Amino acid sequence: MRGIGAQFRNIVRRYSIASYTGKQNANGKFTVPIIEGDGIGPEISAAVKKIFGAANAPIEWVPVDVTPSIVDGVQVFPKRTVDLINEHKVALKGPLATPIGKGHVSLNLTLRRTFNLFANVRPCKSIEGYNTAYSGVNTVLIRENTEGEYSGIEHAISPGVIQSIKLITAKASERVCEYAFNYANEIGKKKVLVVHKASVMKLGDGLFVSSAEKIAKKFPNIELCYELIDNTCLKMVQDPSYYEDFVMVMPNLYGDIMSDLCSGLIGGLGLTPSGNMGIDVSIFEAVHGSAPDIAGKNMANPTALLLSSVMMLRYMNLPEYADKIEKAVLETLASGKDNITKDLKGNATTEKFTSEVISRL
Repeated sequence: MRGIGAQFRNIVRRYSIASYTGKQNANGKFTVPIIEGDGIGPEISAAVKKIFGAANAPIEWVPVDVTPSIVDGVQVFPKRTVDLINEHKVALKGPLATPIGKGHVSLNLTLRRTFNLFANVRPCKSIEGYNTAYSGVNTVLIRENTEGEYSGIEHAISPGVIQSIKLITAKASERVCEYAFNYANEIGKKKVLVVHKASVMKLGDGLFVSSAEKIAKKFPNIELCYELIDNTCLKMVQDPSYYEDFVMVMPNLYGDIMSDLCSGLIGGLGLTPSGNMGIDVSIFEAVHGSAPDIAGKNMANPTALLLSSVMMLRYMNLPEYADKIEKAVLETLASGKDNITKDLKGNATTEKFTSEVISRL
């Protein structure tokens, strides 16, 4: 996992995409809003805060509320929350559960729309010492984050017949493809792989492919490659090492599926960091669910949120703290069943895992 966050930081610096402009406060710390989330969210957020404190990381956390309301038919977050995140340009987010009821859409989707978080960056790398059926996994996936099937445009044509509209625009497609090419250029990869289904969705996915072709002309040193989404799924589980040479970029739904598939190869969503990039704001998040069935039982695994916070620290130009925390987390994961949580087939509680990480700082 080491190095991914540093690469991510270099990219946002070089290309001025949500480059961090926060300043230290009077206490010498950087203010970071934290969305603690639902279910196990408060527990894993508490673990992150405790570990950051033990590492003396110069972060001052400000919890913010994302309980939504409906205004003129549109789901919105509290103004204070939006203002704080816009002011500080960065946030850390735990898992969110969407309220059940008419009018509420995915809170994650609303976050992406509110802050125009157009690119989701999902690195997946095998963790040394934590063995799975696959070894040597090292993939980077960039997912268009604002439209596609997740645009939320659907309606009933007649009883029992629903039409859902997949929205793809040239503007959003070119933006995320350019980000992917910039990413590849920065980390020294010579290939960008566009994953699509233009063989069937000739207009929608065809537009995404043609947008990538347009952007590719700006990067003659990088080879543009194509692959159908079904082929990518098959080949990924046969030999994930093939994809180490590529930066993969794809529309929203394919990115959602493929990023989870890649996470499964290294042990699950509980081990996977994630960063959402926009023009002005970046939000780093744990992408797993809120797991209400184990909330409050001292069983939750904080790893995904911790590794996402490591990406955040590197983005904030605080690599020494990122390195310290990341090293402690990875050493703990490799230290055996007594120190890792039940979802990783271990025996440790959340508190035990947290204390083990702290002991390795």
